[in-house]
Amino acid sequence: MTIEEIIGLVSGLDGVLTLTPGPGDEWPELSWGDAFFYYSPDGVVPTNVQPFATIVTKNYPGDESSRLDRPHTFRVNVHAGKEEFTRRLGHTPKETTPADASGTDTLIAHPVYGTAGWVAVVNPASKTETAVRELLETAYRLARARYERRADSSRG
Repeated sequence: MTIEEIIGLVSGLDGVLTLTPGPGDEWPELSWGDAFFYYSPDGVVPTNVQPFATIVTKNYPGDESSRLDRPHTFRVNVHAGKEEFTRRLGHTPKETTPADASGTDTLIAHPVYGTAGWVAVVNPASKTETAVRELLETAYRLARARYERRADSSRG
C-alpha cells in the first residue's frame, strides 16, 4: 500500500476530513508530509478530538522506535479501540509491552499510544493490507459514532 492509496481510501469515506499539512499553511513544519484523518462532516478541523488515523513519514520527538528516518518509510496509525485491538493483537491495550516497532508489514501496538488502543504498521504491504483496510474502516465507524453521540448530547 502506498501513502496515496491509503489517503484515497480514507478520504473517500463519507464525512472524512483529511489534513495534509505542508509549506505555507498554519500547521507546524514537523507535520508537513504527514496525513491526519478526522470524522468531520462540516469540513472543519476539530479542536476537541484526535484524528482516528494518521500517516507519519518521519520520527517525532519521543517516537523514534519505528525508525521512520529510513528512506521510503512511513507508518499508518489507527485508533482501533480496545475490542478490535485485542482481537487483532491477542492482548488488551493495557497489556501492551515494548516491542520492535521498526519491522515492516507487521501489525503492532503503536509504540507510544498502544495502551490507548492504537495499532500501527510500518510500510503496510501484502501481509497487512487487508487488516489495515479493515482497521481504518473500524476506526472510521468508531469516530463517526463518537461524533454522533456528542452531537446528540449537545442537542439535549
